[in-house]
Amino acid sequence: MQKTGFGALNWAVLIIYLVAMLGIGVYFTKRASKSTDSFFKAEGRIPAWAAGFSIWATTLSAITFMSTPEQAFLTDWGYAVGTMTIFLIIPILIHYYVPFFRKLKVTTAYEYLEERFGPVMRCLGSALFMLYHIGRVAIVIYLPILAITSVSKINPILIAVLIGAMCIIYAFLGGIEGVVWTDVIQGFLLLGGALLICLMAIIHVGGFGNVVHIAAAHHKIFSSADWNPHNLALFLPVIFAGQFFNSMYQYTGSQDVVQRYQTTPSIKATAKSLWTNGWLALITIPTFFGMGTLLYCFYHTTGSLPHGFNTSAIVPYFVIKEIPAGLAGLIIAGIFAAAQSTIASSLNAISSCAITDFKQRFFNDKFKNVSDVTLARIIIIISGCLSLAIAIYLLLGNTAQTWNLFLSVTGLFGVPVAGIFAAGIFTKSANRFSVVVGVLLSAGITYYLQTKGVATLVTPCVAFILAFLISWLVGLVTPQFGHNVTGLTAKTIDQDYKGSDK
Repeated sequence: MQKTGFGALNWAVLIIYLVAMLGIGVYFTKRASKSTDSFFKAEGRIPAWAAGFSIWATTLSAITFMSTPEQAFLTDWGYAVGTMTIFLIIPILIHYYVPFFRKLKVTTAYEYLEERFGPVMRCLGSALFMLYHIGRVAIVIYLPILAITSVSKINPILIAVLIGAMCIIYAFLGGIEGVVWTDVIQGFLLLGGALLICLMAIIHVGGFGNVVHIAAAHHKIFSSADWNPHNLALFLPVIFAGQFFNSMYQYTGSQDVVQRYQTTPSIKATAKSLWTNGWLALITIPTFFGMGTLLYCFYHTTGSLPHGFNTSAIVPYFVIKEIPAGLAGLIIAGIFAAAQSTIASSLNAISSCAITDFKQRFFNDKFKNVSDVTLARIIIIISGCLSLAIAIYLLLGNTAQTWNLFLSVTGLFGVPVAGIFAAGIFTKSANRFSVVVGVLLSAGITYYLQTKGVATLVTPCVAFILAFLISWLVGLVTPQFGHNVTGLTAKTIDQDYKGSDK
């Protein structure tokens, strides 16, 4: 397939965008340097709407920007039901999870795990998060660049360095406040870019009426296959349940999102930020699934896709081929904005875990001559450079299969950790012994199911439920490993927590 040049005007737009993001990091440098509270929590200064935008931008990576339209292009909107789970999750977060995080004044989600289950579970949850997100950052850099450079003459290494280095620098300088405000701009940019693609596709197809006719004729919204229980990968109830449990980890046990709950002035503001994120997630259904349907209608009409075309690059291919220079650069910047919001959030979250869960908890006397903010910035540089180096290695060596195996193994523990959070909040009997058994058995069984080719969204259901049930039931027969949990469970949510000996 012949590749298309990116063009000077598109490069100019992309560079202006990158410099603007860097400027935001510089702007917040002095404020972020005051303390770890400022660097990791912004001292609660973030408005609810901005925190909500930041949560949304963090959860919507560049991979999602391209894979969601691809899914709609190839099939229909069936996976959109998974997005709707956010409206079931938000009330649970507001009533049960956020109050504990705010009451304990945690910097990381895993501090709750220590109060409830001891330091082993805190360290396990935090270390697994850091390992997984170093790998995830590499993939978030690698995959969109691979897709875009497959249809254009953009130098992949140059782009990887530009995108990765800019993220490291503004996360290094501005702390979480700089990350949140760049997320806001990136959120507007990626949403605007998606809407622009949709508008251009409608024009190219010949109007919305033609789109409706083609989509209806080819069952591109919903189809009978969505209700076929023999194909669990497309079965709507499985999609809904699987996405619910995946999202429960993202919103309760993943530090990059949980960190935002402490950046707002109050619990009420945190609740508003979650609802803002929810409504933005709702907007993404017609925007990103609609984009895939519109691109299907366009290429069905023109029949101009090359033979053997890899549909993972369908979005950048349309942008570079069909959208005028300048606007195309703006949309590609939107794709990279989706990547950067995820990357910067992960880097700040990794540093918050390293400082709070390990340095301050176990080694506070070892680094007396270096401030925690300085150490946090050093960790951002190290983790960012490591992820960038891995991404470049993947681009050069095409060894993504091995790296995906690493992500699969470390990712196995994500949803089980969410089950542990739920066991801690909703049961009294779960204890420090039962949760270790729960998370290890759950991860092991989940891995076994993956090797047997079980549908992808079945495994998070199994992982969460098993971790919860094992932690609860084993806890019932091992009460000697428990302690006073008043103030740490749903039944005692309004009571004060006296603290435990660490």
